[in-house]
Amino acid sequence: MTRSPLYLVRHGETDWNAEGRLQGQQDTPLNAKGVAQAEEAGRRLAGILAGEADRPVYVASPLTRTRRTMEGLRAALGLDPAAYALEPRLREIGFGTWEGLTWREIRRADPGRAAARDRDRWGYCPPGAGAESYAMLVERVRPVLDALAGPTVMVAHGGVARAILVALGHATPAEAAHLDIWQGRVLVLDTAGRRWV
Repeated sequence: MTRSPLYLVRHGETDWNAEGRLQGQQDTPLNAKGVAQAEEAGRRLAGILAGEADRPVYVASPLTRTRRTMEGLRAALGLDPAAYALEPRLREIGFGTWEGLTWREIRRADPGRAAARDRDRWGYCPPGAGAESYAMLVERVRPVLDALAGPTVMVAHGGVARAILVALGHATPAEAAHLDIWQGRVLVLDTAGRRWV
């Protein structure tokens, strides 16, 4: 469990999200809905942080969709949009050769591997360079979490959010693999548990 609150925001929507494509580490931009979701996350965060004594630090994955989301939410908070840190270990899980494909396309082109992944969503590593399992992703993000020294606003990705939930004891691997990770909202992780705002 975290001792200081972690305010986790998934990046806003991209066209690939809307099409159901696996983005992984591809550098896709926000679409118009994603820009609006970034601002909405900022408004929600303003309500959460109102009256808090400790000012959080702000950190984001270096991919374009997370940077634009962070900048949009910081602008909605009345903060300098560019005044935040980048953390490469927060980039999205790597899907290897599956990046850019929909699950329907993967199941048609690679049914054996798709079935293997269905049997072990947490431990399965897709084919191709840079591919990772969620279990591998937990090990990548854990040192980032261990280094947090106070309240933190983090903008990352759906896969990273699942890994963080497991790393901090807020979900089991089986549960985290199937959770919805919302865009335009804030996932608050603290000693009280997890909740979406």
